[in-house]
Amino acid sequence: MSFARVRALVVVGALVVFALIFVVFALVRDTQSGQSTANACPEGWALANLTLREPKDVKINVYNATDSAGLATSIAGDFANRKFQVEKTGNDPLKKGIDGVAVLRYGPKAVGSAHLLRAYFLDEARPEYDPAREDDVVDVVIGTGFKQLATTTEVNQSLVELGGRPELPPQTCAAPADET
Repeated sequence: MSFARVRALVVVGALVVFALIFVVFALVRDTQSGQSTANACPEGWALANLTLREPKDVKINVYNATDSAGLATSIAGDFANRKFQVEKTGNDPLKKGIDGVAVLRYGPKAVGSAHLLRAYFLDEARPEYDPAREDDVVDVVIGTGFKQLATTTEVNQSLVELGGRPELPPQTCAAPADET
């Protein structure tokens, strides 16, 4: 073996040793370990689940707020074909007229799920956060401006435009990852 190869191996070996020492030092001196955002959450604020789930893990109710009969059932079928868990369909139980594309009603446990659903409406669905709601289901209320759900490519592009990670609703804190 030539002197140049030996020298190169020694240099690479030294760099590997320094990298390992640096990583171990960084892990040992980490001041953030064990801290949780939930510990810093003011009393009375809800813990919001920001996990962006796969469609198969998202539970939804689909409601119709238009005069078109059977629209909720049709849209529920579209969502079911996209692997969402459709729990209920029917007319809007709150009986509010929706002029826009859709309204997404959800609570703290469904913040990430609602963020995903916004992408299926190309961010034209109006979110309605209810801090008192205790389930992890998102109510999708179809309005008069609805035309069709976005394609898979459009959903992916919309998620990028939405910034990827859901925003915290007012008076909430991010739930720790192990509690979601």
